[in-house]
Amino acid sequence: MPIIDIIVFIVYLIIVLGIGFYYYRKNKSTNDYYVGGRDMSSFHVGLSVVATDVGGGFSIGLGGLGFVMGLSGSWMLFTGLIGAWLSAVFLIPKVIHKARELNFLTFPQLLKNHYGKAVALTAGLISFIGYLGFTSSQLLAGAKLAVGTFPELGLENALYIMGAVAIVYTVFGGIKAVIYTDTFQWSILMVGLIFIGIPFAYNYLGGYQTITDTLPDKLFSLTNLSWVQFINWFITIVPIWFVGMTLYQRIYACRDEKTAKKAWYIAGLFEYPIMAFMGIILGLFARVGAEQGLFAAEGFANAAQMDPEIGLPMLLKTILPVGLMGLMLSAYFSAIMSTADSCLLAASGNFTTDILGLKENNPNAMRISQIITFTVGFVAVLIASYMTSVLDLMLLSYSFMVSGLLIPVLGMLFGKKKKPLAALLSMLIGGSTTLLLSFLEIQIPFGFDPILIGIISGIIVYLIVKK
Repeated sequence: MPIIDIIVFIVYLIIVLGIGFYYYRKNKSTNDYYVGGRDMSSFHVGLSVVATDVGGGFSIGLGGLGFVMGLSGSWMLFTGLIGAWLSAVFLIPKVIHKARELNFLTFPQLLKNHYGKAVALTAGLISFIGYLGFTSSQLLAGAKLAVGTFPELGLENALYIMGAVAIVYTVFGGIKAVIYTDTFQWSILMVGLIFIGIPFAYNYLGGYQTITDTLPDKLFSLTNLSWVQFINWFITIVPIWFVGMTLYQRIYACRDEKTAKKAWYIAGLFEYPIMAFMGIILGLFARVGAEQGLFAAEGFANAAQMDPEIGLPMLLKTILPVGLMGLMLSAYFSAIMSTADSCLLAASGNFTTDILGLKENNPNAMRISQIITFTVGFVAVLIASYMTSVLDLMLLSYSFMVSGLLIPVLGMLFGKKKKPLAALLSMLIGGSTTLLLSFLEIQIPFGFDPILIGIISGIIVYLIVKK
């Protein structure tokens, strides 16, 4: 890689780390560390929400979907738009005032207030495990991007470098560093995709006629997916807006209900159509490049020989001129770290507050929180080193949290009576069912995802025990 691209990338990393160290000096309590003093604006929170939700896993994963499915892969993020707006209408008004009144730092504290300690502890464990896996998926996404650009680096070394940078500024800066770096990093990603990645790839590959002649027509259709696939995405992604610890932290961080709702509407629009089509189109362009033999020098004579998720970084490496490659690499690392940092802080908050039970008035609370954040990040790197697919790991983490936590949350929001035992058993049965079916690779009728069975199991248990 030319020296100028390396310099551009290093400057980007220095800025990100600088933001983390700046807010290290500003944080005075765990209230600052985990919810930013509850005074954040809708613009910064909105960009942070979409950066966290789309981030690197979906950026690299969307590229892989575009490579395999074409434009129909964009429907995945349409479910993100639905989830964002539903939660703005039904969730935010019911939780933000209570969170401010009772000084909540985490999502399971809401469940504790409604159901009691046992439910909150179980929810904390499920959320912690889910976000630990999700953090790992983001770090793996970063490593794949780096290897696609620098094959000589190796996946393991790339993973360690990526993990070190994300962990350091998150450990020091807390949620304010995370939100402000998300804004900075998302801006870089948008500029990189809109003004660099897409136009350069389009011209390099020969324009519209060449691109459409290279691939089958189905890849340019919005109907190249089954209804089962869409339902699987819907039941996995929409509910995460009601159970995601990263999202509750940002609700708590907003200065009022109006600010939080506006942030969620902004996030939904950025997810679909903006990010959905940009990520998918670049993945589609990578497929064109593969079919044209653009990556033959790297050992890939055609698309069938490639991991779809490395097609996009290899395309960018091939087509971009000196200087712009460093900026584009920074853009994709931005997307990855904007999710990794949020998930890392969420897992840390779950462990510190919900599992360990650390009180904010503890004089060592800040230091303990930072140590736990570092430890969780280290474990996430180890998990990522044993995984191969970004999207699979990410969706499995999503599925586990959703199937375990969705039913108790719906009971809290819409139920008239508190049923702690029903909530507890539905979490245990729902989450464990999804994990068991996934790990045993049991085939579900019609090709449905195991999360559907997990959610149905949780509903049945909840209703039976409630009666």
